[in-house]
Amino acid sequence: MAEIGRIHHLDCCTMCPVLASKHGHHLVAHVLAIETERAGIVLVDTGIGDRARQDLKGWLGGPFVAAVRPDADPARSARAQLEALGLDPRDVRHVLVTHLDLDHAGGLADFPDAQVHVHLDELAAARHPSWRERSRYRQVQWAHGPRWTTYERAGEAWFGFDAAHALDGLPDDIVAIPLAGHTRGHAAIAVRGDDGWLLHAGDAYFQAHTVHPEVPAGPPVIRRFEQVVAVDRQRVARNHERLAELARDHGGEVTVFSAHDAGELERLRSRR
Repeated sequence: MAEIGRIHHLDCCTMCPVLASKHGHHLVAHVLAIETERAGIVLVDTGIGDRARQDLKGWLGGPFVAAVRPDADPARSARAQLEALGLDPRDVRHVLVTHLDLDHAGGLADFPDAQVHVHLDELAAARHPSWRERSRYRQVQWAHGPRWTTYERAGEAWFGFDAAHALDGLPDDIVAIPLAGHTRGHAAIAVRGDDGWLLHAGDAYFQAHTVHPEVPAGPPVIRRFEQVVAVDRQRVARNHERLAELARDHGGEVTVFSAHDAGELERLRSRR
């Protein structure tokens, strides 16, 4: 029996940073909605959520809103887009967060009954952030008390990565790969569909050119921003190299994409 059904690529928050917009560049919040046979709907990340549309600064913080100018259209939330697809948001039983940055976990409250899967180090960082981490996590976004399921760095080899692991209650066709660097407990999520593996790399890189050198580079400000917000730049650089090798050597088996590159999102949507 096929466990993985349709996989939907959603943009759950278009962002238009001033300096990037001057170059005609914008960012997206690439969320996967995966229909499964037995585990209901599985989300990979959530975008900023419905609450942000009601109170942008209260939900996301004034500095973030001023810096990236997020789209507040209520039709763009993950919940609203599921309804537009004819799906019931109450069927979302699992949310897999690549990390808990406010633009990735802002929709957790929209799915209060879902089991939320996250790396143990990431949840620890979000609950007890250092002074450098405080601006990226918003405690209000999980004040409803999510059903956390945590994981440590352990697992089996996956296309050269040595710690891929299964996720509780989910098919073997969905695995997590720890990729710390952007945050303490950042992870990528791999999903095997009819056309091979999709690897949602979250914020392990920001621009397609980093991993797919044949794609033109975006404005330098995006790369600088990526470096500024990373908790470990050396790990980020190593992740860039490993993901580029994966895309080069196994591109026929694995499609690698990030959370924020708009071009990657459009290319994946056009494949359907």
